[in-house]
Amino acid sequence: MFDPPPINEWVVLDCETTGLNIAKDEVISIGAVRIVGNTLLTSERLELLVKPQKEVSAESVKIHRLRELDVADGLDPTIAVAKLMNFIGSRPIVGYYLEFDMAMLNKIVWRMLGQGLPQEKIEISSMYYEYKNSQLLVNERDERIDLRFNTIMHELDLPLREAHDALNDAVMTGMAFIKLRKLLAN
Repeated sequence: MFDPPPINEWVVLDCETTGLNIAKDEVISIGAVRIVGNTLLTSERLELLVKPQKEVSAESVKIHRLRELDVADGLDPTIAVAKLMNFIGSRPIVGYYLEFDMAMLNKIVWRMLGQGLPQEKIEISSMYYEYKNSQLLVNERDERIDLRFNTIMHELDLPLREAHDALNDAVMTGMAFIKLRKLLAN
């Protein structure tokens, strides 16, 4: 994790949780996929169910469709995060509103390492904002830019997969990252 990252490699990450309260909610699903250059390596992916300490609420089931029964045999959070850290290595982490996922994961990582994940973090909504802002004329730059995930995917002409599935969300985020890297390089 602390070695220099491999050149031109990233890991795209997404988590599903029991809710949106960082202090009391928990991770129940982790999806990650590697990118090398401009290739999303869906054959090199990580998909984990995590057994939470608390019940999965009906409200959260409506969002990610993971029931108590689905995560009952999930991994202990510490084991799941150890597998994730091994998968990521020292690669930069890419995500959509990654700050939330990092906060949820770092609750576990802190107990294991005494610190959060040290890798560089890359937020695709920031990349998209930078791209859209560069397309506007100087006098238009105060215009609001819609950073909703569906809007980003639509504007980049990328396919939408079923949302709120950690691996699907990671794959879609990876597609957006690759396209935004190309657009920002021009």
